[in-house]
Amino acid sequence: MVIGSGILEILIPDSRSLKDKRGVLNRILKRTQNSFNISIAEVGLQDLWGRARIGFSIVGNDRAYVNRKIDMVLNFIQEQQLAEILQTMIEITSVSEQMSPAVYEERKYAAVQEGPEGGGPDSDGGLGNPPPSDP
Repeated sequence: MVIGSGILEILIPDSRSLKDKRGVLNRILKRTQNSFNISIAEVGLQDLWGRARIGFSIVGNDRAYVNRKIDMVLNFIQEQQLAEILQTMIEITSVSEQMSPAVYEERKYAAVQEGPEGGGPDSDGGLGNPPPSDP
């Protein structure tokens, strides 16, 4: 599994207030998310009305695929001409697909399941199993 993540710092030149910034930022985020099916959000500089920091992530099976998709996302944001990309930080990480076997301890919940008949309180004050219901 390959995980690509990035942080962009953008300049929103037409923004004169936080409301203007939110409108432009929402358009960028929604269009990018809908076009590429990625996770993307504002992750910093929320109080500055002329700049924003955006974080995104992409998951795939192939490093080249993830790298191409990151390039496409960056080009897409730039081509919208709603904001200027000032700075980018990109990281691509490969995660091993080897998983250790899961260990299941069957007796872990046995004490709860083996409560007294009738559903009354057991020795530690719990209710144990409820009585069978009539259909």
